[in-house]
Order: sequence, then C-alpha cells, then structure tokens
Amino acid sequence: MSATPDPRWPSAASLIAERAREGRRVVSLVGVSTYLTSVTPRSWHSTPAAVREAFERFSTWSYRDGVDLADVVSVVDRGDVFDPDGEGGTERVASALARDPQAELRVILGGDNAATWHALGALGGDDLGRWGLITLDAHLDLRDGVSNGSPVRQLLAAGLDGSRVVQVGLADFANSPFYAARAVEAGITVWPRDVVRERGIAAVVDDALALAGADGRPIYVDVDLDVADRAIAPGCPAAVPGGLSADELRTAVRRITSDERVRAIDFTEVDVGRDSDDQRTVRLMALLVLEALAGVGRRTR
Repeated sequence: MSATPDPRWPSAASLIAERAREGRRVVSLVGVSTYLTSVTPRSWHSTPAAVREAFERFSTWSYRDGVDLADVVSVVDRGDVFDPDGEGGTERVASALARDPQAELRVILGGDNAATWHALGALGGDDLGRWGLITLDAHLDLRDGVSNGSPVRQLLAAGLDGSRVVQVGLADFANSPFYAARAVEAGITVWPRDVVRERGIAAVVDDALALAGADGRPIYVDVDLDVADRAIAPGCPAAVPGGLSADELRTAVRRITSDERVRAIDFTEVDVGRDSDDQRTVRLMALLVLEALAGVGRRTR
C-alpha cells in the first residue's frame, strides 16, 4: 500500500531512475533473486520487487544527517538478473554489475545468500584475493557444496584471503564446531553477538573495516537479515531470537557505507512469502538500503 501522495514529502522511490543524475554520487541497484539452492526451502516471490515497492513508505530526508538523499545520491536501477541460480548466472550478475562503472556503491538485493557468491565472485574476478569481506550474519556460511550456506567457503576456494574476512553477529546454537574450526583454519575473524553487545556496534564496525580494508583494498559487505532478532525479521527463515536489533543494523550499515573502500553491499535472506502481514522484514530491508545511501551521502562531507 502506497502512502498518500504529497509533493512536499517525496518518497524514497523517487530516488530511483534509469540513468544517473548529474552532480550526485552514483549508486547502482541490482536484484539477484537467488533461491533454488537454499538449505531452507523458501518461496519463489521476488524480494527485490517487494523492497522497491516498500520505498514508497519512506521519505528521502535523513534527520540524523540533515540531508535530503535526493540532493547527494543518484540510484540507477538495473532491474533483476534473470535466473541467477541457473547456468551462466554468475556471468549475468557480472554483466549487470558492470553496467555502471562510475558507481561508488553497488547495492545487491537478494535472494538468499547465494547472491553473495555470485556478486563478489563477479566483482572480484581474477583479483578476488585483493578484496576484503565483512558479513553481518548469524551463520558462518562455510558449508560444503553449493547453497546459501556455502558462499564464504566458495569465495575462499576461489582465492579470497581469509585474513581479510570479518564475520559479525554470529549466533549461539546456529553453527557447529566443525565449521567454527574451519573459520579458524582459514584465518577468519569472527565476532559473535556477545562481542557486539559488549563492545557496541560502532566500535565493532570500525575494527571490521580496518581489518577487511587493510592496505586500502576494496570491501564487499554481506548483510544477511537473519542476523537480526527474529521478532523484527519474521521473513528470515533462519533468524533466531536475540539477534541484532533494527537500530544496531541501521547504525552498522550507515557507518559501513560511509567508508569509500566499501564498493558493494548486499541484503539477503528475506523471504517475502514468509513475512508478517505488516511486512516488517521487507520494510527493514528497504530501510537498510536507505541507510546505505545515507552512508554514501556522508562521503561528500
């Protein structure tokens, strides 16, 4: 349901266009609606389409920064990649992400976490080893095979440097000792939920950026919404009670994307078919996209 139109209250949907607006920092938006290899069965519904619709519920004005996003960022929507799970899916994702070489940030709307493998694999290519990765996720994603539970392992196998991978928000009783040992062996830095609680999300984010972005390397960020408390993310099949709060997630995303080393960010693991009637999970995901745009807006200062 759209809000009542008001020319003095432009909705966030007005930020999206087919081409970049002059004089603004460019953000590319791409839908990568993966779902076929999910460990947890899910619906075929398009989360990217639902998120685009949810933008109508929010405005372009950031009270915190005193900035109208329409004045500082230009969002170019490249639509959804056709059948990203199918043969040639990674190549199609790569083609979509390459269409805006001037983009300072690429926003990928999943889909399940398989979207992370496709997108970072496409962006990194033969230079994957010089990228850093930050995940906000309840899970390590180091499983064998090819699924939404394996993207980090697949990226490591393709050349990603484990010492430049930082995983934030890991949940108790959502992982296993075998995969925890695999993370240690790979040199991955893991900060579970209790570390975030004790240190605060801002300090954790700053340290994650320093580790993943060492030597000025580009950073890819994966925000798996199942890192959130299940009460605020019922549309995430694997979310558990006691995860990150909406405020912690929003603060983390804006702070992360303020860093110019961050070149891409994805938002994954929201199943529209399982969301609550008030669409609280989809709306949270849409707000996190707006936080990412606000972060890019901070780069102008």
